[in-house]
Amino acid sequence: MSGFDWPALMQAGLRGLGLRPDDFWRLTPAELRLLLGNAPGAETRLGRARLDELLATYPDDGVSPRT
Repeated sequence: MSGFDWPALMQAGLRGLGLRPDDFWRLTPAELRLLLGNAPGAETRLGRARLDELLATYPDDGVSPRT
């Protein structure tokens, strides 16, 4: 039917990520890949260059976020 390894994906989602079955089945394959950290272009760690980019884009204005 498809090229998905459903047993492995279910194990990764349910055991690895701790998703409930209904949450797992609501995900699209792209969302599951993103949660597992293997989406195209996804970095596994936040490097210094990306941190600097985020700081430049969202500067700290001294205002605490509302909680």
